[in-house]
Amino acid sequence: MAPPPHAKAGFGTRAVHAGQEPDPITGAVIPALSLSTTFAQSAAGVHKGYDYSRSGNPTRNAFETAVAALENGKHALAFSSGSVTTATVLNMVGMGGHVVSVNDTYGGTFRYFTKVAKRNGVEVDFVDLADPENLRSKMKTNTRIVWIETPTNPTLRLVDIVAVAQIVHSFPNALLVVDNTFMSPYFQTPLDLGADIVVHSVTKYINGHSDVVMGMAVTNSDAIAEELRFLQNSIGGVPSAFDCFLANRGLKTLHLRMKRHEENAIAVSRFLESSPKVAQVIYPGLESHPQHALAKRQQRGFGGMVSFRLRNGDLAASNRFLSTLKLFALAESLGGVESLAELPAVMTHASLTPEAREALGVTDSLIRLSVGVEDAEDLIRDIQAGLDAAIA
Repeated sequence: MAPPPHAKAGFGTRAVHAGQEPDPITGAVIPALSLSTTFAQSAAGVHKGYDYSRSGNPTRNAFETAVAALENGKHALAFSSGSVTTATVLNMVGMGGHVVSVNDTYGGTFRYFTKVAKRNGVEVDFVDLADPENLRSKMKTNTRIVWIETPTNPTLRLVDIVAVAQIVHSFPNALLVVDNTFMSPYFQTPLDLGADIVVHSVTKYINGHSDVVMGMAVTNSDAIAEELRFLQNSIGGVPSAFDCFLANRGLKTLHLRMKRHEENAIAVSRFLESSPKVAQVIYPGLESHPQHALAKRQQRGFGGMVSFRLRNGDLAASNRFLSTLKLFALAESLGGVESLAELPAVMTHASLTPEAREALGVTDSLIRLSVGVEDAEDLIRDIQAGLDAAIA
């Protein structure tokens, strides 16, 4: 079967055209939204590729094809949330298996690893991967998955994917899973760097409009895809066709949105770095970021997430800052066209123990910004007003 004409095209062309072939009957350039839960068969067990919508749906298939094309992957599988994606991938481990996770991980992932995976007989160790060699001593003969985020959430630490992949693949039964939510496939393609599976919270940048909850797993391995597809169907955590339709529409402008997210994030981070009311700005695009060189090496850009610490700040000062903002909504999540601000210590990372938050630097003065696509000058004025209210 010949590859589609856009297979080797640029990112924007693939975002618009992958999985979006015109309808062969009507000629519609946008594939129809298929809401049907079941599909007629010409004979018992003989169908046109679809029998029941949990097992497969034309709208979901089109979206999966598009995301796979952007991640330079062969297979993509959509799930009803990023958390269900995590749970389904972890079902590959099995009772008695072992997982190693980067210690600085999303609070929901930490919660699943420590509260649910443990209950299912999976052992999980957390390790600081600023130095990839720290991983080697944590690997065991029953290690099945090494799970990393890069950049991490919310402290925006980076993990060297190539170096970690080399260690993981020296253990024959281990797979490397990379959460690529913060970068999106526009700025980073971990499969090209040695990852076995890439996961996303589609809710964030891929959809980009804060109106869909969904997850995605992408791989180049036929065997991994077969197992994940079995689990996807058996566990049943699949997204609705309508959500897939919306997310696919958002995906078509991913390359345009990510450019603006980054442009604004650079402007905001440089403003924050110049403010005497800010103790630290954490953004991989700044030369002050300790892993700036790694960011330039393994990423194609720096993204739209910025974290910073108020100078001499405490919970009260952080709340004054957040309550003063007008354009940055105080809300969880990220990656939408609108700007958001949150306090990880009491919001997205509240599920971590106080000791874990302290060890990771998730303090009451650490504020995370998801910088949207508004005008940068307006966002900076909003932040200035917040800083003036927070710090005398």
